[in-house]
Amino acid sequence: MKKLLVVVDYQNDFVDGALGFDGAEALDPIIAEKIARYRENGDRVVFTFDTHADDYLETQEGKKLPIAHCIRGGEGWELFGETAKAKGDDLSFEKEGFGSAALFDWLRENPFESIELCGLVLNICVISNAVLAKTAQPEAEIIVDARACASADKDIAEKTLDVLSGIQVTVLNR
Repeated sequence: MKKLLVVVDYQNDFVDGALGFDGAEALDPIIAEKIARYRENGDRVVFTFDTHADDYLETQEGKKLPIAHCIRGGEGWELFGETAKAKGDDLSFEKEGFGSAALFDWLRENPFESIELCGLVLNICVISNAVLAKTAQPEAEIIVDARACASADKDIAEKTLDVLSGIQVTVLNR
C-alpha cells in the first residue's frame, strides 16, 4: 500500500457532544467519501480515538480543559455518523493526549508514499498527529485537506494551516 488516510478523532463529542461546534458535522460526508476512495484504490485507512477515563478532570489536560469528553466506551467516544458506518475493521489507535505515540511507532514500521490526515480538531489533534507523521516518515508526503478538518475558531484554523504549510505539509483545498 502506497497511501494512508488517518481519520483523527471524528468522534461524537467533537461533533455534537461535549466539545462539539457548528460545522463539524459537515465533515462527515467528506470524510466518509475519503475512506471509500482510499479503500477503492487499495490503500490503507486508520483511525485515532481521543480516549479518556472517568478521572479525566484530574489529569493535566482535564485541569486545563475541564470538560469531560471522549470517555472510553461512552457515546461521546464513538465515531460520528457515516464515518462510523464506514470504519469496518480498520486499525485504531486510542490516545490519551493530542498525538498518538502508538500511531507514531506504527508509522516507523510501515512506510507510505503519502499520509493524509482528516478529522478534528485541526489546531489540536490533527496538527499534533501531522507532526508525528512527518517525524516518523520524513520522506512521505504528509497531506491535510482543509475541507476535511475543522476547528471551533476559524481564525485559529487558518493559522494552523499556515503552520502546517510551514513544516512542509501539503495543505489541500484551502
